[in-house]
Amino acid sequence: MNKPKLLLHSCCAPCSSSVLERLADSYNITIYYYNPNIDTKIEFLRRAEELQKLKALKIPFQIVTEPYNPTDYDQAIQGLENLGEGSARCRACYSLRLEQTAKYAKSHNFDIFTTTLSVSPHKNPLWLAEIGTKLSEKYQVPYLTEDFKKKDGYKRSLDLSKQLNLYRQTYCGCKYSKQESKERQIKPLT
Repeated sequence: MNKPKLLLHSCCAPCSSSVLERLADSYNITIYYYNPNIDTKIEFLRRAEELQKLKALKIPFQIVTEPYNPTDYDQAIQGLENLGEGSARCRACYSLRLEQTAKYAKSHNFDIFTTTLSVSPHKNPLWLAEIGTKLSEKYQVPYLTEDFKKKDGYKRSLDLSKQLNLYRQTYCGCKYSKQESKERQIKPLT
């Protein structure tokens, strides 16, 4: 039986781990690493390299890594820079990354596409589903709408991260979330 070809947008290896496990029996998976939101090229490359550690899961997959281009992100969120985590800035970032994923899926004849973003408790799965569905209609490639944190998906990603010794970051990737993460860590004594 030929399994459908799925293009899986990946934000990082930890989030991809449990999603790969969940989808492996049903799809031939290609991980698509497009993340211009990441604050530095060093961080971008570190996260890209961590994806190789997922080979230890013994799940067949390929990886496509797009070049680092933070200008894409800066243009996508222009005017939204001062909004906090979980705001319209994040929605614009989701849209940017999912649109590029949908375009790639269409131009490379994938049967379906989705993203690992919904495995995080910090990401809005309803926004992801809405954006993915609109892009599915636009590019004529089905979008797999699934909240991957359900059925202990997030917990499993934490377990696999420990097992595979994956680098787990404390922020989503953008310079704004990095600053917010630092501010959360610096709490005054009460």
